[in-house]
Amino acid sequence: MTAPASTTEFKTTAAEVASLARKERDGKYWFGTIASIVGMAAIVLYCVLPFYWMIVSSLRLPTMGMSNDFLPNPPSLENFAAVFSPANNFGQALINSVIVSFVTTILTLLFGILGAYALARLRFPLKGLVLALIIGCSMFPGITLLIPLLKMFTGTYEWFPNWMNTYQALIIPSLSFGLPLCVWNLTAYFRQLPVELEHSAMVDGCTPAQAFRLIIMPLAAPGVFTTAILVFIAVWNEFMIANTFGTTKAMMTAPVAVNQFTGSLGFNTPFGTIMAAGVIITIPLIVLVLFFQRRIIGGLAAGALK
Repeated sequence: MTAPASTTEFKTTAAEVASLARKERDGKYWFGTIASIVGMAAIVLYCVLPFYWMIVSSLRLPTMGMSNDFLPNPPSLENFAAVFSPANNFGQALINSVIVSFVTTILTLLFGILGAYALARLRFPLKGLVLALIIGCSMFPGITLLIPLLKMFTGTYEWFPNWMNTYQALIIPSLSFGLPLCVWNLTAYFRQLPVELEHSAMVDGCTPAQAFRLIIMPLAAPGVFTTAILVFIAVWNEFMIANTFGTTKAMMTAPVAVNQFTGSLGFNTPFGTIMAAGVIITIPLIVLVLFFQRRIIGGLAAGALK
């Protein structure tokens, strides 16, 4: 006994519709996959191409200037040798950048961790306003701080010493944008850690300071590392404050020293030497990020996972 013709036709039509729907889904899947790959490739190319061009330009001969070749022909290290010529004083500038960035990061973490922990755990009136003021301070343009700080550091006021061309004149102003970032990030991170952990530690005999040092700080390590690296990179690349308060060659940081490079004639721009200096300045940041990449990713993703 055979099924009626209408039933057979209905089954055939349903199978065709399911097949078409499956093909449509497969088409959308492949289209989305290809579009995602193309989009990611475009973003990676957009981010990597300037660095590639900087490396290639640094390996060209100084006489080639800003050539349009995608590969240096022939490759040369003359630009890197010119970076460390005595006239540029770039070695001392790198040392200054390391000192200023490292000390600023340590001070930022020292004060920022304590302030963030207090804001996360203590209850007091207008705590939300305090947080808003802290993050609001980082929104002011940095140039607005230069004139009052310049008057202060040049000894205009009798009650303040002359700090021009000193490390403290480069470090203290840098705290103005490092501390708000540190306090804001770590306050949110400390809030995610249960306060019961500290209570349990104190029940076991720990003091509040020991509970913070032995229990909270190890758990907050990803957030602390992430904040430290962000602050270090910001201070390492800082130009405006360093260019204002470090005017002598002995106190210039690396970005300021690169800005002072001159060619063999004294007024021409040595593009290859500047590119080589850019490569040297970028390498420590790349190594730092690669070495601590797991902690950085953990710190940035912690808010989404908890």
